Amino acid sequence: MGKQVVAFVALALMTACSSEPSKPAEAEKPKRPEPITGRSAFQKCYVAARNWARDAQPYRLESQFIGDSKGREGKSLAWRGGFASPTQQHTRSYTWTSGDVSFGVPDSYSPTNSSTTVFDIAFLKVDSNQALETAQKHGGDKLLEKAPDTPILYILDWNRQTNELTWHVIYGTDPVSAKLRVAVNASTGDFLREEK
Repeated sequence: MGKQVVAFVALALMTACSSEPSKPAEAEKPKRPEPITGRSAFQKCYVAARNWARDAQPYRLESQFIGDSKGREGKSLAWRGGFASPTQQHTRSYTWTSGDVSFGVPDSYSPTNSSTTVFDIAFLKVDSNQALETAQKHGGDKLLEKAPDTPILYILDWNRQTNELTWHVIYGTDPVSAKLRVAVNASTGDFLREEK
């Protein structure tokens, strides 16, 4: 019986010595939103648009400036996609922002309107980060060396004149006041032209 008491006391002492005081549970830090590429955002908006109209077809995708996102690495914290439904004769915008997709109010649609020319998603083979790589080789790298804080905007649309899907990589906050605009083929990744 004495051995059992000694063993019990020894075990109790070892447990008391080795146990650490309990740490308070660390509060989980809210996860910071991550920017994504245009093609990833496009897929999320496209799924939502197809829930609105089974025949929804894309006509535009554009990055949006929010927070400290400047369009680096071909990514953005927000992307807005424009979709048209020929049967409903309406367009509707879908915006991906930090993980959520929201939608706008439907507007009228005319297939003859050049600003809403729909395209087949099979043409979208090149992502915004790849378009940026091409644009960097055609003046973007030099511009960012001189002005590293320049934001970069991305617009994807169908060019009726050349009959091709085009990424417009825009060094600036809008196409009109941009310091440089580079057009890149969204199917091949080839440099098309510097836009004036």
